[in-house]
This record gives sequence, structure tokens and C-alpha cells, in this order.
Amino acid sequence: MQLFYNPNINENTTDFTFEREESKHIVKVLRKNIGDTLHITNGIGWLFTAEITIPNINKCTAKIVEKKIQKPKAYYLHLAVAPTKMNDRYEWFLEKATEIGVDSVTPIICDHSERKVIKAERFERILQSAMKQSLSCYLPKLNPVLSFQEFINQNFDDDLFIAHCEETDRKSLKQQLKPRTNTTILIGPEGDFSVKEIAKAIENNFIPVTLGKTRLRTETAAIVACHSVAYTNHL
Repeated sequence: MQLFYNPNINENTTDFTFEREESKHIVKVLRKNIGDTLHITNGIGWLFTAEITIPNINKCTAKIVEKKIQKPKAYYLHLAVAPTKMNDRYEWFLEKATEIGVDSVTPIICDHSERKVIKAERFERILQSAMKQSLSCYLPKLNPVLSFQEFINQNFDDDLFIAHCEETDRKSLKQQLKPRTNTTILIGPEGDFSVKEIAKAIENNFIPVTLGKTRLRTETAAIVACHSVAYTNHL
């Protein structure tokens, strides 16, 4: 099954026209014709099955023949991850975390951050592509960039964790995670969180955790955290 994404389709839609680029892909590349089936999601859980009625390379039109909601996960994972020095590493994280099961991502600017600007539009495209590739009907939310202080000063109802490398009292993330729970995890930049930031996070009820015995890159640490939450919920 190949999945298409469009945020404008909803449960009341009966007929749908694809934009020019996707229409060309459907007709020219996939060689779809009248009566062929396509699958579309709006990124908020709905999966639509459609049959092509007009296979036009500029405006391919399809009729919705079935609609259903994909069952959501029993947990919600929010990762707050500092942008990496190299953009492609953050893009890799976004792609893999989407495949594994992240729900929300917030880029955070920290004391040791070398990159303070992100390519939001490109990141959105990465998330959309990974969602379609993994056949998920839920598009992770990419939040605006926030400073570390702005982020931790928010009101949270989640279980809160900060993963860092300082040799202080830290608990194992895997041992702290609980299934079917909303969870927020902070992952710092290449230079790790500052001592001041760690102390501030702890003051704001974030539990300091370790992800293992080795020092991990930012994007690797984020994936390990994401997988740990997913594994906890799939036992």
C-alpha cells in the first residue's frame, strides 16, 4: 500500500482532487488508471480509500469509497531535542522517530547549542514522508523552536525526564518509564546540557536519567529514548 497525505481531506469528503505534482506521480510514475485504488490520510488518524475517476496528470480525481480511523497509540511521546550542528543528523532523527512512534517534537536552544536556526519547512516534509513510508495516519507535531528556559517553564501533565551525561545521580530511563503514559524527554546538544540547565530542569520536576553506559550523539540519544518508550508500551 502506498499512502498519500493531505491535511484538507476529512470524514465529510466524497471526492478528492490531487495537486499537480502528486497527480503526475500517480498517473505517470505509478501508472494508475480509472478504478484503481489509492489510500490517503489527513495526518490526524483518518485513512481514506479512494478509486480514481479521472486519471489526469494535472488534476487526478478520486472518489472516496471507504473511511476509517486508525487506532491511536496508548501513549503520547513528546521529545524536546536540541538542533544538531549538522542539519542532516536532525533530519535522520525526525525520520526514524516518526517510524518508531513520536507524537510531538520541540527543537530547544540550550546554553551549549551551536545551531540556533532550523529549517522548519524541510523538517515538516521529512515528517510527512516518514509518516507515509511507515503507513501511519498520525503526523507528528513539529513545535516552534523554544529556548530551554521557555520550554521547561510550561505546564506539563506528563512524566518528565532529562537525559544528560554529567556524573551525578541519574536513574535508568528504561526503569523509570511506565506504559500507557504521556512522556516528555529532554535531549541536549552536542555539548550536553549545562550544569545550570540540569539543575533548573530538576527544579521543574524533570527526573535526570541515563540512556546507557556510552556517550551518545544527540540524534542517537533521541532515538534510544524514543525506542525505549515504544518498547515499554509494546511488552
